[in-house]
Amino acid sequence: MNQVMPLTYTAFLEGRRLTTGPLHEVAVVVWRAQQAQPEGHPLVFNNASGQSADLDLRGGEEAVAARYTVAAPTQAPKGRGRPKLGVVAREVTLLPEHWDWLAAQPGGASVALRKLVHEARRNGGDRVRTRQARDRAYHAMSTLAGNLAGFEEASRALFAGDHERLVAQMAAWPQDVRAYVLQLAEPAPD
Repeated sequence: MNQVMPLTYTAFLEGRRLTTGPLHEVAVVVWRAQQAQPEGHPLVFNNASGQSADLDLRGGEEAVAARYTVAAPTQAPKGRGRPKLGVVAREVTLLPEHWDWLAAQPGGASVALRKLVHEARRNGGDRVRTRQARDRAYHAMSTLAGNLAGFEEASRALFAGDHERLVAQMAAWPQDVRAYVLQLAEPAPD
């Protein structure tokens, strides 16, 4: 069963990890680093995707923290359906024979589709998680280390799934960058 993990970010300054945490906390640390070292260029990454995030650091520390603080969700008005399950209605386009097959399944089309999705996730989950981890690591790696020695070979090793060669190619990189890339390259637990 998938659990919703809190979204975290990691900030770097010149190859050194500044902090990891919720965006409002990371933004404050980046703001402080920018105040202490105005010529520095901090980089912030979404840990779930490996994509860089641009922060608006205008104003004081409180303004920056407030800008990136996520408000607690409010209770939505109760409506029809099965809200506790989080059911979402969307359109699916299938050929008539597919609809006929789905209609003949016990529980109808919705139950059959849910079972098919669960089975596909179970059977292909490791492959999907491995691909997502590789993509996540590559996004961050290309930004943090795209101009460092061994980047191209490290990229090849990452996409080939050759962990030992990846580690060897990153040996001369800053320790924090190496650790972060390896962290992102690990498939997320299901």
